[in-house]
Amino acid sequence: MATIDDLGDLRGRRVLVRSDLNVPLDEGRITDDGRIRASVPTIRALSDKGARVVVTAHLGRPKGTPDPKYSLAPVAERLGEVLGAPVAFASDLVGSSAQETVDGLTDGQVALLENVRFDPRETSKDDAERGALADELAKFADAFVSDGFGAVHRKHASVYDVAQRLPHAAGGLVVAEVEVLRRLTDQPERPYAVVLGGAKVSDKLGVIDNLLGKADLLLIGGGMVFTFLAAQGHEIGRSLLEADQVETVKGYLSQAGDRIVLPVDVVAATEVSGDAEHDVVPVDAIPADRLGLDIGPESARLFAEKLAGAHTVFWNGPMGVSEIPAFAEGTRAVAQALTETDGLSVVGGGDSAAAVRSLGFPEDAFGHISTGGGASLEYLEGKTLPGIAVLED
Repeated sequence: MATIDDLGDLRGRRVLVRSDLNVPLDEGRITDDGRIRASVPTIRALSDKGARVVVTAHLGRPKGTPDPKYSLAPVAERLGEVLGAPVAFASDLVGSSAQETVDGLTDGQVALLENVRFDPRETSKDDAERGALADELAKFADAFVSDGFGAVHRKHASVYDVAQRLPHAAGGLVVAEVEVLRRLTDQPERPYAVVLGGAKVSDKLGVIDNLLGKADLLLIGGGMVFTFLAAQGHEIGRSLLEADQVETVKGYLSQAGDRIVLPVDVVAATEVSGDAEHDVVPVDAIPADRLGLDIGPESARLFAEKLAGAHTVFWNGPMGVSEIPAFAEGTRAVAQALTETDGLSVVGGGDSAAAVRSLGFPEDAFGHISTGGGASLEYLEGKTLPGIAVLED
């Protein structure tokens, strides 16, 4: 992939940057600015080279129409704070405000266009519709830089089609993400451990299929673990279960043997609430009227012990309902174990990245924190990511 340095002299040139600014909001307040901070180095590098930087990004899923709760206005304000320079904000994507905002830029200045998903053509399955939006975006720029790793697994207009219309390069964030993922897939340093959590087994089927033959250990937690426990014949009470995946999981357990490590105890509660009655119980003694919401302390110690000997670790998905303190200790234990590994530790984006920040872990305690959970998983599944493939052409 070409990089920013391959674009040549950028002084006075307009550069369209696809960033990932899809941050969580609570009534207009940004609750985790990790993706904004991760986007700044590339934007700053372009600005320092004298480029007129036009940033495009999405926020949430506004269904192809403007929706005030998904406006990027608060993101523009925070981006300016982190960047240390004002960020001009266009109140539309390719309309008069966008044109005036781009025309008003001088060398080194930065503008952010309104949510690209306010236009239904961004996510259209029709090549011509996406291409029409890409044509309009391309008119704002002399070059394109793809830096929104969290969206590169999508064949969207601002990710894929616009790269076909302009001289293009990968931003620093995308370059770093791909380099780390290649280390995980191309002869990783062993022992290689993968920790998977989150709610559903079905979300992780592809990555499990692909990594069963590559990883030395696969540690399973989160809501998805109860389908594994059910496959072993355990009573799981009211815990999350994907009944249609039980036979698939039995196959994984048979194929991998002791390379799959499951919890030995869980925190079982009467409901998903910090005030709910809860106890630690063995996995073979989950009460019928309770649901598991975290791995237990013995499991946390077991997982930490297994990870202590690993030289490469990839982790995607919390071990429990980590936003509730009573059910966050399993996730905390895994995060702590990753900070103590001697090798490469990778936090695979999404909820895992948000969890380690909310639990107070410094980002530099990990080898790499990905900004794209879905993109990371699809890469590890062995899928072609359209937003990467188009940069390699």
